[in-house]
Formats: sequence, C-alpha cells, structure tokens
Amino acid sequence: MIKNRLNRHIKIINYLKQNLLLIFTLFGVTIGAILGIFLRKYELSANSITLIGLCGNIFIRLLKMLILPLIVSSIISGISELNLQTCGKLGLRTIIYYLLTTFVAVIVGIIFIMTIKPGVKTNIQPTLVSGENQYINAFDSFTDLIRNLIPENIIRACLYQVKTVYYPIKPNFSTNNSIQYTAKQEYVEATNVLGIILFCVFFGIVVSSLGQRGQIMVDIFSVLNEIVMKFISIVMILSPIGIGSLIAEKLLVIPDLQSTMLKLGMYMLCIVLGLIFHGFIILPIIFFIFTRRNPLTYTKNMLQAIVTAFGTASSAATLPVTFKCLEEKNHIDPRVTRFVLPIGATVNMDGTALYEASAAIFIAQLNNIQLSYGNIITISITSTLASIGAASIPSAGLITLILVLNAVGLPIDDISLLLTIDWFLDRIRTAVNVLGDSFGAGIVHRLSKDELSKFDYTSKDETIALNHVIAINNV
Repeated sequence: MIKNRLNRHIKIINYLKQNLLLIFTLFGVTIGAILGIFLRKYELSANSITLIGLCGNIFIRLLKMLILPLIVSSIISGISELNLQTCGKLGLRTIIYYLLTTFVAVIVGIIFIMTIKPGVKTNIQPTLVSGENQYINAFDSFTDLIRNLIPENIIRACLYQVKTVYYPIKPNFSTNNSIQYTAKQEYVEATNVLGIILFCVFFGIVVSSLGQRGQIMVDIFSVLNEIVMKFISIVMILSPIGIGSLIAEKLLVIPDLQSTMLKLGMYMLCIVLGLIFHGFIILPIIFFIFTRRNPLTYTKNMLQAIVTAFGTASSAATLPVTFKCLEEKNHIDPRVTRFVLPIGATVNMDGTALYEASAAIFIAQLNNIQLSYGNIITISITSTLASIGAASIPSAGLITLILVLNAVGLPIDDISLLLTIDWFLDRIRTAVNVLGDSFGAGIVHRLSKDELSKFDYTSKDETIALNHVIAINNV
C-alpha cells in the first residue's frame, strides 16, 4: 500500500517536472486575464498599458527573431537528408492534407453559422472603414502570391514582399468626373516567407543530389538547426510572463468590453464552437484514422504550442515551440517536421478559412441578404484559397476576408464590426491552425514511415561502402 502510494507520488512529481513550463504558462494566462479585467476600472494611461504589455512584446519579438533562421535551417537540413523521390512523396501528402482539412474547416464554419444564424439575432449598425481596402481583389492577391513565390533577390525577401497597391489618378471628365485608380507593385516591410521556403526547398534538393560532396552543407545546417532549438529553449523560459503580459494588455486596450460582448456574443460563440469542433473533434478523428494513435495524448503533448499560439496570435511565432513539442514529446521524425511545419505555418490556415467563411455569411445575415447555393460555393472556394494566401501574422485573416466579401458582392464596411472582437477570435483560430499543422506532421510521418526507413537503410549501406573504399585506398 505504502509502495503504491510512493510510486503514485513519484509519477506526479515526474509529470510536474516534465510539464513545469506548461503549468507556469497556463498560470500566466490566468493571471494575465484576471489582471487585465481588474485594472480596466482604473482607466490606466496609454503609457501604463504599454508598460504592462512590454514583457509580452519582448517575448514575441524574440520568437519572431528566430523564425527566419529556424525556417532556413530546418527546411534545408530536413530535405537535404532525403532523396528526391522521398521528398516528392512527403510534399504531395502534405499538400493533400492541407487542402483537404482547410476545405473541411470551411464547410464546418458554414454549417455552424447557417444553423445558429447570429447575424439575424444581432441588432447593430456598422461604421465605415477606410476606402482603400475596397480595391483589394482576388486577382491581385493571386498574382502577388505568384510573385512572392519567386523572389528576385533572396536577401530582400528576408525583409520585404511584393504587394499590389492602388493609387488614385486625375479624374476623367469624360466619365462623370469619377476617380480612376492605377495598380502598382511595391515592396512592403514583411518577410517573404513563401519565397524563402521555396528557395530553401530547392537548395535542400540540390544539396541532397550532391551526395557525399554535399555532406558538409548538411552538417552546417543541421548544427545551425540545433543551435536555434537551444536558443528557443532559453526564450521559452519567458513564456509564462510574456503570454500573461500580452493578454493583460489586450484586455486593457478594448474600449468597451462589456458592450462588445453583448452585441456580438452570439457571433463569437458560433465561431468559437466551430473552431473547437474542427480542432478537437474533426482533426483528431482524421488523425486517428490514418495513424491509429491516441489523439488525446498527442494533443496533450501539444498544449505548450497551443497556449503559445493563443498568447501570440501568430502561427509563425509559435513555430519554434511547435517543433519542440512534436519532436521531443510526440517523437515525430525531425525530417518530417522540418519539411511540414514551415510550409504549414504559411499556407495551412484551417482556423482562418473557417473564420472567413463564417464572417462572410454573418455579414450577409446582418444586411438581410439572401445567399444562393452558388454564393455559398463561391464563399467556400474563395475562403479556402484566401486562407492559403494569408500571412501567418496576427489578424491576417481579417485582411483576406475582404477578398471573400468582394467575391460575392457583400459590403466590406461591416468588417469594422469584427475589429472589436478580432483580438480574441484571432487567438483561437491561430491555436487551431497550429493544431492542424501538428496533426498533419503526425499523419505525414505515419504515411511516410516506410520511405524514411528504406532511405535510412540505403544511406547506411552507402556509408559503409564508402568507408570500405576509403579504407582500401588508404592501404
């Protein structure tokens, strides 16, 4: 009896040691939320709120600082350790999974929003937003995506990406004095993650094709990846304070929290239920079907990444933590995580796709606009494609929502209503995005296990043969 009790205590102590950072992070989230709500009644100055959020801003800046070296080192080291055939199969499985789950997320969002109908039950008036967004369209978004895939300067891609911007020109008096706009492609300050990923993929493939001659490059980027991961471990010590600070700051800057919750409560509930259903029911079922692993244990091991995603509202900033959780706790092959996760953090946006489809239909309900089946299909397809083009930065889904609204002719002025609650929904959909990437890595790892094992066996034989040749030559 005493021995059993002692063993139980030892297990509890070991569990607490292994999950100490997660426990402190959850504690930080709770304290941050309580602090933010409690301090609202004191109407703090802007400087005071800035000081409260300073630790959080430092934390997220440290994470973002590591994104670029992590993407470069992980993709190149991961792909260079695979042959072209294995790399192709990994890529195909990854893309199919991402497209499938994103489209499923859109369908889930549409079902929830059309069943609950929060827009019919909401009685609020929108305020106008800036008119410049009216000139964002799907064609420009698509062409910008293609341009960014092929950067003309890889160094510039680390700092800037191409974006189509519209400028007004002189009125044309022959056409009712209407103002005409001209489109120009400009470089805006934002890391061109897609272009860097594509460059690193091809770089890794070329290094792999060199065989033993390219081994020095494999070693360099593998060591660089290990250095970055060590750096991440140090930065994550700040996560309890950093995430708590971010949440407290966000709660303090909202003008009228209670009024916002009352007006848009049903809409928020609908989105949250849809995200939870997709992230914690649909994705785990898909994961179990393909892997036969316990999705609850798998999800529990991802809690640190989920909490970090909620705190930072950025799947890119969460990327370092996602790597650690998958490789150290869920034991996913690093070659798979290095290939799947950087791509997923950029193009796999299940939560964003669900949000965009739901928000578009909510705005239609708000304006008493009846949508046809054709409109619903258009929203489904556009939301799926727009989410792929959404950058993995905070509130990017709100920007690409304009594309979805324009596709079916819905008013974009109503987006101003969603701005007041986007800080909260953005965090939940980011957590679902990260969870979707994590399940995807597990599925691709399971489906690619035979190819990876076969490649390991072949590589081992080649190494033995090479060492034998070297030994003979030395004799």
